Amino acid sequence: MSSSALCCSGNSLSNLERFLQCVTPIVPSRTLPQSCFNDLNSLWQPIGKDSIEYFTLKDLWDCYYEWSAYGVGTTVMLESGETVMQYYVPYLSAIQIYSNKSAAASRNRKEDSDGVECESDSWSDDSGSDNLSRSLSNNSSKAWDAISEDSSSDPESSWLTRDRLGYLYLEYTEKSSPYWRIPLMNKITELARSHPALMTLKSVDMSPASWMAVAWYPIYHIPNQNNERDLGACFLTYHTLSSSFQDIGMECDDNDMGKDMCCSDVVGRTAGEKSNKASSSCLSLPPFGLATYKMQGDLWLKPVSSSDDYERISYLYSAADSWLKQLNVHHHDFNFFTFHSTL
Repeated sequence: MSSSALCCSGNSLSNLERFLQCVTPIVPSRTLPQSCFNDLNSLWQPIGKDSIEYFTLKDLWDCYYEWSAYGVGTTVMLESGETVMQYYVPYLSAIQIYSNKSAAASRNRKEDSDGVECESDSWSDDSGSDNLSRSLSNNSSKAWDAISEDSSSDPESSWLTRDRLGYLYLEYTEKSSPYWRIPLMNKITELARSHPALMTLKSVDMSPASWMAVAWYPIYHIPNQNNERDLGACFLTYHTLSSSFQDIGMECDDNDMGKDMCCSDVVGRTAGEKSNKASSSCLSLPPFGLATYKMQGDLWLKPVSSSDDYERISYLYSAADSWLKQLNVHHHDFNFFTFHSTL
């Protein structure tokens, strides 16, 4: 049994809780050198902090490398009391990356004394991707301004301004049938050919409006259960990509089973490549939004407190719906899941 399976097999959790735990990427946390603080957007980072933690997109994609190849296993307890290991493959459903203007206009690599790049080396004023980002950014900013005006009276929506939005670097929405999709890591590699910063950006480089949605489709379960329809349930999870919403989620030591998602492997490689005290900590990126498809019956809900799971699903769904509306995003998979929802 894989480490992820061990982590996600607690009997005290509902099947839904175990699934959400298993598909939460955990990435190594790094400390940004103070010499790079001046390159940050002050609207995206708290002012006056002595240290700023971040993760790299490459480390995040590393979490999905094995999942994309073999699937991620989550323990599902059936009504009969028997348990099966259900495997899901992640597919990139949608992604938007808004970055700092200074990074988008930078041609020079700027490194501190430790060799940490303060700005991505992949940006160029003359690149086709940057020209595209400017074009998309202009249109998105107009829509964003309209949203900001509508929400200006809401204190909780005060961050919805153009300065906080940033410059759109990448926007992708998957619309093809699940049968024609390629796993998430393959899609990221494909997109990175035209958007190389997809492999180099740091979470501190991205605005709070940066996010991605991952569609999880079942591939098989062990042992096989021919008559269990609920094992065909599909999920859509939403994750932020910005440091603005991140906290250090855990300490990565050898006895911490929660690190299994990818932190143990990635941190090990990071520590091997370069000694860094930040590599002993991890950042967790749990879903802030959720939509479900083919979830029939109560198999995924905790029998004793199923109302709690219903409330969680409702809350996460509403969060995803609100997020998409604020960003004026037409998300194909979300609309499909919503139209076919059975909850």
